[in-house]
Amino acid sequence: MTRIFVVKQSVWTEQSFGKSVKYFPAVGAVLGIFCAAIVGALNLLNLPLITGAVGFASLIILTGGIHCDGLMDSADGLFSGREREKILEIMKDSRAGSFGVVSMILVAAIEISALAELAKLSTWWLCAAIYSAPIIARLMMVVTIGAFPYARESGMGKSFAKFTTRRTIIFAAAETFLLLLPLNFFGEIFFLCAAVASLVALMVAWRFATFATEKIGGVTGDIYGAVTTLTEMFALITFLLIGNYLR
Repeated sequence: MTRIFVVKQSVWTEQSFGKSVKYFPAVGAVLGIFCAAIVGALNLLNLPLITGAVGFASLIILTGGIHCDGLMDSADGLFSGREREKILEIMKDSRAGSFGVVSMILVAAIEISALAELAKLSTWWLCAAIYSAPIIARLMMVVTIGAFPYARESGMGKSFAKFTTRRTIIFAAAETFLLLLPLNFFGEIFFLCAAVASLVALMVAWRFATFATEKIGGVTGDIYGAVTTLTEMFALITFLLIGNYLR
């Protein structure tokens, strides 16, 4: 899930791998803390566009770009206009197509712009947004894993789907609530923003996963990554829109 290694783990079982899903929001919190520290310090230089670019790059570097890869593969497959089997084949292809490249450019442009505008609002708005967005996005990944069928016969994502239940989603939702609760210490508005961003992200995740299910009969590991990337972007946009409205 990240490039941050606490221990070197070379052996894992399908069960331990699958049961890690409920801790995904906590992984988002770790990413959020690192990114908030980076952009918070950088924003002291009063260079919002650079701060936005570095913030976006930090999220990619710390995750190894794995979720961006999922977005690109999903875009290439789902928008190819092909039949189910061909879509799945395209999504498995490691090469990037035009739909994937364009989708990633659009997401990058929007996220960098959103972070730059948040930096102009204040360092607190910027840090609250970039801390919250990875947490919310990974909760949406858990929801997608638990609420939609897996489209392939096998795959890494199959382990996630196999051990994810309604109880997993409830646990992850409660975990997300607790992880976002500290935002209250910096102002109630930040926690309320995170709550609204979560609702927006849920609508985006549900619609995208539904679209994928209509196309290929379920979701895949690439769809999980796409949902994470898209909902992270929409969470940042939500923070920005509310911040601009209140300014």
